[in-house]
Amino acid sequence: MSDVLAQPPALAPLLARGALLSPFKRPRPDAHFPRTRLVLPALRIDLARLAAYERVCGFATGEDALPLTYPHVLGFPLAMRLMSGRGFPLPLLGLVHTSIEITQRRASAATGEYELAVYVGGLEPHRRGTEASVITEMRAAGDVVWESRSTYLARHRTHDPAPGRTADDRAPLPAVAEWRLGGDVGRRYGAASGDRNPIHLHPLTARLFGFPRAIAHGMWTVARCLAAHGTPERARVEAEFRAPVLLPGTVTYAADSGRFELRGSGDRVHVSGRVGPPAT
Repeated sequence: MSDVLAQPPALAPLLARGALLSPFKRPRPDAHFPRTRLVLPALRIDLARLAAYERVCGFATGEDALPLTYPHVLGFPLAMRLMSGRGFPLPLLGLVHTSIEITQRRASAATGEYELAVYVGGLEPHRRGTEASVITEMRAAGDVVWESRSTYLARHRTHDPAPGRTADDRAPLPAVAEWRLGGDVGRRYGAASGDRNPIHLHPLTARLFGFPRAIAHGMWTVARCLAAHGTPERARVEAEFRAPVLLPGTVTYAADSGRFELRGSGDRVHVSGRVGPPAT
């Protein structure tokens, strides 16, 4: 079933609704989840917001091709509408974005017209709780030109935990650059993307959720890495969010061939990923 929207929903009311409903959610892998496909037809890009996004993430401004991560920003309000609703079984408060896979089949013009579709792909057991996948597709003239799969984890006690992530015993990637991140990165990215989750904005609001300081958006860290790494017009990106990046702070961007990572003190890996060709 598809639900066609006239315009993107506002994020602030969705965050509030999701927060209010969170205490009543009982997450489990076999729970029912919404099968609705939210569709936003005839979407045009706000070029001023795009330029602000490019600046905060480190992409070149003024180019006609969209940054590879930008369609995620366009689809995020639709994903939030699904995840904040009564029918979504995972609580929005405390939900952790754990990974994203992006496939770009061709470059997309910033001046183009697109159709966005977002739906829940399913639920899976995780060693720390239940994980949901959210699929975003962007079409041009009926063809899928960009798609992603994001996973979100709701932590809860499990009786038969799924296997954990296999330990990565590869040597750290060679350092390329050191980035000093200001305390305003979360606010700047929030203004450009619309994602004004309080854990990213100020130390005081972040402390309410257990963080000593504000943390960077996971999608900002991936976008910043890809802006430095570069991607071809046709690409597949896989990234895992391993640990939050506290703001302000200093991180090391490292890369080799198609792999990249963002490390903190003690070589703690915050984000790891790779860039390759899309599957045929």
